[in-house]
Amino acid sequence: MQGTLDELGTPLSQITFVVFDLETTGVSAGEHAITEIGAVKVRGGEVLGEFGTLVAPGTPIPPFISVLTGITDAMVATAPRIEAVLPSFLEFAEGATLVAHNAGFDLAFVKAACAAHGYPPPAHPVVDTVVLARRLLNRGEVPNCKLSTLARLFSKTEPCHRALADAQATVDVLHALLERAGSFGVETLEELRGFVRAPTAGQRRKRHLADAVPTGPGVYVFEDERGDPLYVGKSVNLRDRVRGYFTASETRPRIREMVGIAERVRTIVCATPLEAEVRELRLIGSAKPRYNRRSRSPERMVWLKLTDEPFPRLSIVREIRDDGAGYLGPFGGVRAAEDARTALHEAIPLRQCTDRITPRTGRPACALAGMGRCGAPCEGRQSVEEYGLHVVAARRAMELDAGAVFSAIEARMERLSLDQRYEEAVADRDRLASYIRTSARMQRLRALTSIPQMVAAAPAAPGDWEIHVVRHGRLVSAGVMPRGAHPTPFVDALVSTAETVVPGPGPVPAAGAEETECVLRWLESPGVRLVQVEGTWSLPVGGAGRLKARIDRAYQAREPHRSREGRPPR
Repeated sequence: MQGTLDELGTPLSQITFVVFDLETTGVSAGEHAITEIGAVKVRGGEVLGEFGTLVAPGTPIPPFISVLTGITDAMVATAPRIEAVLPSFLEFAEGATLVAHNAGFDLAFVKAACAAHGYPPPAHPVVDTVVLARRLLNRGEVPNCKLSTLARLFSKTEPCHRALADAQATVDVLHALLERAGSFGVETLEELRGFVRAPTAGQRRKRHLADAVPTGPGVYVFEDERGDPLYVGKSVNLRDRVRGYFTASETRPRIREMVGIAERVRTIVCATPLEAEVRELRLIGSAKPRYNRRSRSPERMVWLKLTDEPFPRLSIVREIRDDGAGYLGPFGGVRAAEDARTALHEAIPLRQCTDRITPRTGRPACALAGMGRCGAPCEGRQSVEEYGLHVVAARRAMELDAGAVFSAIEARMERLSLDQRYEEAVADRDRLASYIRTSARMQRLRALTSIPQMVAAAPAAPGDWEIHVVRHGRLVSAGVMPRGAHPTPFVDALVSTAETVVPGPGPVPAAGAEETECVLRWLESPGVRLVQVEGTWSLPVGGAGRLKARIDRAYQAREPHRSREGRPPR
C-alpha cells in the first residue's frame, strides 16, 4: 500500500527552524545567568526574522567573561531582566524546531529560566549542529567541530561570542549540513533525526565481532587485519560495551570509521574495574593505537626542575633523574610548565639566566637585577648561602606550601585589575592556575607513591570484596574475595604473588601519573577500607590542594563557551 504524506514526514524545506545562541555568566544553568539571547528564524533557506537582546543577569559579569564576549556590566545595566525577555523568545520560537551548536548547554539555561518563572519547559524538536557535523564531516575536512571552525568553512559570518552573530553563523552551518545530509537521502525532519542516530553500514557489517566477547570487567582491543591495535578501551561489562560500538548509540565519527576498519576484537578479562582501567592506560601508552586520543604519549609530559648546582634555577625537562634536584609536575606541555615557572619567579627571586654560575663567576648582571627581580649572584652580590634561602623557599613552594606564590600572584592581579589591565590579569590567573593545579596534583601523587605497600578493599557484589595491592602508587595485584572467605590468607596470597617494584626517582617512581591517579580515585571512593599501610598517607598542611578549589571556581565561567565550540563536557 502507498503511504500517506503524514507517514512520509515533514519535508525539511517546510520546517521552520529557530537557530539560537546564548551568552551567560557561567557554566551552571542552576547557578549562573543569561546575559544575551540571539535567534534567527528560517524556513526553506529564507530568513523570516531575527531576535536579539541583552539580558540583565542580576549579578556582576566576571571580568574574563567580559574580555571573552565584550559584554560588560555597563552594557546590561539598562537591559531587561530574563522574566521580561523569556516570554518574547518563547513566542518567537513557538511552533518551530530549535537549533543550536551544542544545544544541550543552551537548552539547559532556557529550561532553568522557564522553571524559575513558571513556564513549561520547551517541547520543541531539537537539532544539534555539533552532533550533525560529527555525523557528516570527517577529519580530512575539519580538524574539529567548533563553531568557529565550521563557520570558516560554511559561513561568511565570524562567530565572536555574541549571541546574534553566533546564531547567524550557525544558520549557515545548518544549511550546509542539511545539504550534505540530502546526499544521504535525508529529506524530512524525521529522517534527519533518525539519520543522526542510525548506525553506519560499516557498523552493521561488523556486528559479528562482538559475538564471542565475554561479560565482566576487562579491556578490549579493536585490531586491523594485520593485528595492529586500532583502539583500546575498558568496561565493567565487556560484552555490553563492545556491542554498543555497532549500534546507533555510537555517534563519534572517528570511532565509526575505526569500526569499519576493524577485523577482530581481542579482550583481556580483569578481576576488577580498577585493574581494567589501569591495564587500559598501560596498553594505550605502549601500543599507541591511532584512534585513541588520550594517554597515548605519557613520555611527552614535562617537568619543572630546580637544578642541583651552586646557584640553582628553574629548568623545563622531560626526564627525571636521581640527581637531588627538586621537581614539579608532570605538566601536559611546555607552555603549562612555562606558566608555572613564571608564577614561581613572581614570588621568589631565583635567577632566570641559563648559564652555569659558580662563586667565582664574574660577569655583568642582567636587567632583572636592576628591577629587583634577581640578587645578581653572577656579579658576586649574593653568596651561595644567601642565594640558598631563595632555593629553600622555591623547593618549599614546589613541594609543600603554595601560599607564598598564590599571595604574590593574587596581589599582582588585584593591581592590574585596578589599572583596568584585565588581559594581563587573566594571563597571570592562567599562570597561577597552572602552578596550583600541578602542585596539588603532584602532592596527591607523592602522598601515595611514598608508601612502599598499601592493601585496600571495597565491597563489590553482595558479600564480595575487591582487594588491591599498591606499591609506590603502582597497582601490582587485584582480586575479588568471595563471600565467606577468610581475609587473611586471601590477602597474603595477593601480596605474595604481586609484582615486585623497584622505585625510581621523582614523585611518580613506579607508574605513570595517570595510573596513580586512577588508584587514588578508587581509594577515595565511598566504602574503601585500608587493610595494610606501610608508612603514612598524608598531604602537607599548607599544600596547594586547599587553593585549587578557588582556582577551579574562577574557571567555571569559561567552560560553557568551550562546550559550545563543540567540545563535550568531561
